Amino acid sequence: MNPAQREQAERLQASRVLPPPVHPEPAPDRFEARRRHLLNEIDRQTRARPTAHPASRPRRRLALVLGTTVAVGATVAVLGLGSGPTGAPPHVPSASAASVQLLERAALAAGTTVPAKVRAGQYAYVKTVGHTSVLSENEDGRTELLRRNEGMEQWTSVDGSERTLQRRNGKDTLLPHTPGRGNLNAPTYDFLAALPTDPEALLKRIRDDAEKNHGAGSDSTTGPDQEAFVTIGDLLRNGVTPPATAAALYRAAALVPGVDVVPDAVDAAGRHGVAVARVHDGERTEWIFDKNTARLLGERTVLLRDGAWGKAGTTVTSVALVSRGIVDEAGQYP
Repeated sequence: MNPAQREQAERLQASRVLPPPVHPEPAPDRFEARRRHLLNEIDRQTRARPTAHPASRPRRRLALVLGTTVAVGATVAVLGLGSGPTGAPPHVPSASAASVQLLERAALAAGTTVPAKVRAGQYAYVKTVGHTSVLSENEDGRTELLRRNEGMEQWTSVDGSERTLQRRNGKDTLLPHTPGRGNLNAPTYDFLAALPTDPEALLKRIRDDAEKNHGAGSDSTTGPDQEAFVTIGDLLRNGVTPPATAAALYRAAALVPGVDVVPDAVDAAGRHGVAVARVHDGERTEWIFDKNTARLLGERTVLLRDGAWGKAGTTVTSVALVSRGIVDEAGQYP
């Protein structure tokens, strides 16, 4: 199958899993610009990265937490989203036509949303439900796979002037203060509003940050492409994103190599949708969208092969967006 036939087949797949778009399909020059960007990125990465030893295998990225809530003296390992090799190999294909079409629908839906009236001193509220998989190694050396509840409510100062209030299981906690307007790992509404709205410039900003910590020569087990995909997903899911920024983030995701579509996925709230996904080191990270509105429902990570984290097909992490909005004070609801 030649490239033109493959793209036609991908578009046919998209038409089967999605209803007709309520907005016109992107102009051909938008797709062509993205293809040129992707080819340039692949060429740049190929020149910049050293050749990996064929026998080497990257380590899984784990966040290790010492705790007593699971078992006395236990070491708890929390599965990190987007674990995998350092950097994407040159043969990783560009985003499929079906995923580009779905991401453009999401961008158009987000971009036409009426912006919230936001002023200094307010808070961005978000409520999520879901779980994270946890490996617990007890004193006797046995390892047990557990699920940790990730349901929470969070109020984040739009301008970063106040500490974030987080509510889990009815208990309120003030998170450590984030100086200034935030960053890619701890964004505020004002920080998101100041990001570039040109997709290529936005992806460069995110990838440059990813290269510093996950590029060639680092100890990262993720790699800049996967890290960029995960970062974009976090920015879209973890708070209230200005419409223009959200649209740019979806279009930036369409420039990341290896992105594809999963026709049916279920979020942590039990809602079925269609997903934009990226496979990395035996895991598939999925952003789940409502099939009719292209609204983001949530995110999950699914195992594609058996391992310590479970059997192939296991959903090891899943977070669903339940509610979000702008409020005047921490603890209020939109």
